[in-house]
Amino acid sequence: MSVMKIASILVGIVVALYSVLLLMQVWGAGVPADIFMKLTITAIVLIVAIFGLAVLYREYILEKKMHDEGYVD
Repeated sequence: MSVMKIASILVGIVVALYSVLLLMQVWGAGVPADIFMKLTITAIVLIVAIFGLAVLYREYILEKKMHDEGYVD
């Protein structure tokens, strides 16, 4: 399984969980506002970090593969 596929699945899970939390917050059965904001910031940081690390890893692997095959010095 590729790194980007794993990252996409993880981000999908984070987004789905956050969507449930958001719906609960909108319809009144949610958490206090300060905790909701902390969870929102955490979800954003997780999404950016997961995709950022996945892209960096993919680029590193591609660069290494191209170097091993002699395309890049």
